Amino acid sequence: MAQLLYFGRLMDTLGRPEETLTLPASVRDTSALREWLDRDRGLDGALLEKTIRLAVNSEIVADPHPVSDGDEIAFMPPVGGG
Repeated sequence: MAQLLYFGRLMDTLGRPEETLTLPASVRDTSALREWLDRDRGLDGALLEKTIRLAVNSEIVADPHPVSDGDEIAFMPPVGGG
């Protein structure tokens, strides 16, 4: 099972900081994961934004990057400050 972590505003959007789930067979990379999860959760494109970075097993990656069950995948929106 994959461990998904949500940071920043995505915690509020998804209603949780993390979840563990089995990835569908069609989800083999980060692009497919974004699309599937966004559609499955009815997020209206929140995970498809180019500013949302992903880390797979604690390494920031560029789309598309391979993913599989057993991976830890973090969704990280940009951080603002002032």
